[in-house]
Amino acid sequence: MKEIVLIIHEDVTLSTITGAMDMLIHTNNLFTQNKKPLPFKISLTGEISDRNVLPLSSPFVQYHVIGDIKKADLIIVPAFYGDRDVTLKKHQNIINWITQMHGNGSEVASMCSGCYFLAEAGLLNGHSCTAHWNDMDDILRRYPEVNFLSDMVITDQDGIYTSGGAFSSLNLILYLIDKFCGKEVGIGASKMFSLDMDRVKQSHFAVFKGQRQHRDDEIQKAQTFIEQNHHLQINIDEIAGNSNMSKRNFIRRFKKATHNTPFEYLQRVKIESAKKALEQGAQNINALMYDAGYNDIKTFREVFKKITGLTPQDYRRKYNRVISIPD
Repeated sequence: MKEIVLIIHEDVTLSTITGAMDMLIHTNNLFTQNKKPLPFKISLTGEISDRNVLPLSSPFVQYHVIGDIKKADLIIVPAFYGDRDVTLKKHQNIINWITQMHGNGSEVASMCSGCYFLAEAGLLNGHSCTAHWNDMDDILRRYPEVNFLSDMVITDQDGIYTSGGAFSSLNLILYLIDKFCGKEVGIGASKMFSLDMDRVKQSHFAVFKGQRQHRDDEIQKAQTFIEQNHHLQINIDEIAGNSNMSKRNFIRRFKKATHNTPFEYLQRVKIESAKKALEQGAQNINALMYDAGYNDIKTFREVFKKITGLTPQDYRRKYNRVISIPD
């Protein structure tokens, strides 16, 4: 039996906890119905033993305070609302406890913004992690030793698990059920909760925001130049020359400031332009390709899929905002 501890406090995003609880309780129910030993012992644990945050009446769930828990196989940290600095400072005791428990052998998982707790606990230094794609710039600024993978739904490294944004974090719970209980149980949970077991990327949800949270004015100007001229056949030599820098120095400064090479940034700007056109109902892929600054349809499709995880046609089908009204 795996001892699972879910962290709870007044700032948690309750949907991440209730979703995880539903899946874990369902799995326990399944084992009970088949007269098999329970796979999970589940505890809702915080700084106070308070049922008011999330009252449950399940025989599979217990409430504890962090001081009561001396041993756990897995600690799950849910997403949270509110100002990052305020919330992390408020719950420093929980963060310290997570550090201690991990040092004693507990595995640790985070759902969406819960990865801030893991990063504050020092557990993500030198590790890969993911969270909501919108948190990437802030996480990289706060925790430069973290390898943030914004397009991934799940990471699993050395007993530390992280998951992507919002409801995609439930894919992590499905992954853990599959890992701890076996493929057959995982498939059953996938069907019960209509979750795709093979979903590994969240890149098609990402909004390319320009990565401007830095203070290098010359690179800011270069970003503006790229964004205004992405539809033209510009190259890195031209962009560097426009910034009055050598190509080598320009590439170094650009990557330091934006965490992308200039070429990667140019590609992302082009694809963001194409995404917006598809969302508005663009039908002609060739015209769309030229407007985004590409001349070769094969290259355009390959880059689009690499960045978004979808083909242009699939992206249009998913996110086309034009609604047909019957006559």
